[in-house]
Amino acid sequence: MKIALIAHDKKKQEIIELAKKYKDVLAKYDLYATGTTGTLIMGETGLKIERMKSGPKGGDQQIGAMLANGELDLIVFLRDPLTAQPHEPDVSALLRLGDVQKIPLATNVNSATIMLEALKDETFFNMVKGSNPDD
Repeated sequence: MKIALIAHDKKKQEIIELAKKYKDVLAKYDLYATGTTGTLIMGETGLKIERMKSGPKGGDQQIGAMLANGELDLIVFLRDPLTAQPHEPDVSALLRLGDVQKIPLATNVNSATIMLEALKDETFFNMVKGSNPDD
């Protein structure tokens, strides 16, 4: 299973805390992240993460390309809805692709927690057709 982790600047601490709390769960999967988010999570958790460019420099689009090609199974994208983002069209495109591809995509810490809890007890694998804990 392949999981993408993304967070806007004001949400970076939240995603770090989430990754620390679910480190054992996340360690079982292939992780991808936008540049700064990935660096921060790796520094705090020691998790192995393949980093893309930072979001404003094309990282959201790189994750979007993976999504469009069917290469992701779950996305945690902690967005800051109260701050204008210079790359908002990329963010919107990523969210749209998640819906088109029917990929679970959490945009806040509570929905991300539900998803990670489902991974923890393997409920997720029973809910998503074709998923398998050994993928």
